[in-house]
Amino acid sequence: MKTHYISSEKLTFKRVFDILKEDYSLALSEDSKEKIIHCRNYLDNKIASQEEPIYGITTGFGSLCDKTISKSDLGTLQKNLVMSHACGTGDEVPSEIVKLMLLLKVQSLSYGHSGVQLETVQRLMDFFNNDIIPVVYQMGSLGASGDLSPLAHLSLPLLGLGEVRYKNQIQPSMQVIQEFGWKPIELKSKEGLALLNGTQFMSAYGVSGLLKVFRLSILADIIAAVSLDAFDGRIEPFFDQVHQIRHHKGQINTARRIRKLLEGSALIDRPKTHVQDPYSFRCIPQVHGASKDSLNYVAYVFSNEINAVTDNPTIFPDEDLIISAGNFHGQPLALALDNLAIALAELGNISERRTYQLLHGKRGLPPFLVANPGLNSGFMIPQYTSASLVSQNKQLCTPASVDSIESSQGQEDHVSMGANAATKAMRVVLNLETILAIELFNAAQALEFRKPMLSSPFIEEFVGAYRQSVAFITEDVIMYPEIAKSVQFLRDVPLNIPDALIEGI
Repeated sequence: MKTHYISSEKLTFKRVFDILKEDYSLALSEDSKEKIIHCRNYLDNKIASQEEPIYGITTGFGSLCDKTISKSDLGTLQKNLVMSHACGTGDEVPSEIVKLMLLLKVQSLSYGHSGVQLETVQRLMDFFNNDIIPVVYQMGSLGASGDLSPLAHLSLPLLGLGEVRYKNQIQPSMQVIQEFGWKPIELKSKEGLALLNGTQFMSAYGVSGLLKVFRLSILADIIAAVSLDAFDGRIEPFFDQVHQIRHHKGQINTARRIRKLLEGSALIDRPKTHVQDPYSFRCIPQVHGASKDSLNYVAYVFSNEINAVTDNPTIFPDEDLIISAGNFHGQPLALALDNLAIALAELGNISERRTYQLLHGKRGLPPFLVANPGLNSGFMIPQYTSASLVSQNKQLCTPASVDSIESSQGQEDHVSMGANAATKAMRVVLNLETILAIELFNAAQALEFRKPMLSSPFIEEFVGAYRQSVAFITEDVIMYPEIAKSVQFLRDVPLNIPDALIEGI
């Protein structure tokens, strides 16, 4: 088994993808171990020597920050914090996202600014390495004092409490801990706060979504190129000169990619009788490109966040400082996640419009792409499904980040609602995947009617691979299995395209 060593080296999206896909185990670098131990020793000495209260360490939490806690009760205080904050509800968070939460929490604690015990971090890695996945629920975080409720559920199993998903079954945490011969962690001062204050729920959803979206953005361009050729579209709107005078990087890159994808196409090169294409074809660079630029901004935000310390208070042993501040506040993520949802919804919106155009019976294509019309309805209803998903995406794009609800008796008077933004954005990601699959389902059908003329070598190979999963529809069939197979194809198909086509997502 491969091992990823947690260190101060920047955690990249590619590294996260590889860790999850290739089943890496986690271990701490020696430098990280030293930082964690150094910070814990400093905190223990500070508590022993200082009489003044330290928020969350020798005091209560939130609006109870003025309640001093005796030194003999500091561990109980932290355990009580974890238990009382485990108030999640709603659907269970998917295991792959919870596993990513474990990775990101370990990364954040490894910098030596959180005051945790080394064994606490090690147990989080034990869970990751043995696929012991805490049961976490989607609803409960305001995205401000960190993702308190979801992270409490993530942390309960450290104490032998709560439930975990292990060997595809939900089991009591203590039962699994005993199976491995472990003992529950006895939390020390500050540790409950370090575990619960943080943005790992929002971050895990955002990173998981981005890892899907990096691929979907490329596929959106490929599928758009299939539709363009199937629709007998024009290549001139993709000429570089047009885009250079507007300067937007995403637009320039999209146009270049479409030109490359269609190189060698007899269809795109043949004379056209129509002067213009509808916007959903003609403006692919402008719309896809704007979404790419937004995705790059979102990726920048999350790249910073997954390499950050986001609990509170923050400890600086070498400067003899313990600072109560607000790095747990999810506002940067909330704004980015709302932006992500909007950018993806627009990729889906224009995709559905191309699907709609292919069904009109224009430019030599049969209405509803029916091979044998009359008795057959053809591709009439998949477009309805796409339209319903597009409509839901629009509803999901109402921004969560503009909302705020006062909590903790006014101490936490502005919250980000980034957790709601995160779960909404993931739903938009999954909807987009199906919308693009439906466009490919239609575009591949339409392209068959252009034979014997061929598209580009790349497009023909891509559609040929698709035909191994989804056949040309001659007579009406039950459509939902074909849509499901189309979605699976998008998840599995290798994107064997030149590096130049990947630039700019």
